[in-house]
Amino acid sequence: MIKAFIFDFDGIILDTETPECLVWQSIYREHGHEFPAHEWIKTVGGYGISNFDAAEHLARLTQGQLDTVSLRARHQVETTAVITASPILPGVENIIYEAKKLGLKLAIASSSPHVWVDTHAKRLGIYDYFDKIICSDDVPAGRTKPNPDLFLKALDQLKVRKNEAVVLEDSPNGVKAAQSAGIFVIAVTNPTTLSLTFEGEYLRLNSLADLRLDSLLQNLNDKNPSA
Repeated sequence: MIKAFIFDFDGIILDTETPECLVWQSIYREHGHEFPAHEWIKTVGGYGISNFDAAEHLARLTQGQLDTVSLRARHQVETTAVITASPILPGVENIIYEAKKLGLKLAIASSSPHVWVDTHAKRLGIYDYFDKIICSDDVPAGRTKPNPDLFLKALDQLKVRKNEAVVLEDSPNGVKAAQSAGIFVIAVTNPTTLSLTFEGEYLRLNSLADLRLDSLLQNLNDKNPSA
């Protein structure tokens, strides 16, 4: 039986990726250049897919007229302002409430630090619904996604087996990490991540608002009756 849901944070609970992209687009256009979103998007969800650095790229395009430190600082300030005003993504609250009604355990497993995840989870009013929150601070350096450590730690702290959990992810690295941990994963894409390539076996949705929890649990429990 499925006993737990493990949520990624950035891109699943809160849309942090679209604001980051839009702010870079605005900064690039201000200086007469188009932001290569197709390259930047490959950096979403961790390392290993692309080493593209938007600040370094724009500094080169302007032949050194702009410095990377100032560009990163501006991008962070403007992006944080947008994200801080952003609501929870569609479908998240319904899944949380339905899962709690069914007695399922809930966790967040994020490659972001606690200071980021905890602050926004509290702002969104969902912090206390989660039994465990696992962040980059909780695993050794370099062992965030696509490594399975965050999900394995979540399993351990929730006291459930890998075939008793479901992961909700939005990036190829997150999906890969869940698969490496042996956990069934749902890839939830958005306009920012839609063009990325996801590998392996997973269920794909365009929004968590499309997820019917009762049907999913019935299907998974039917496939794995001995769990």
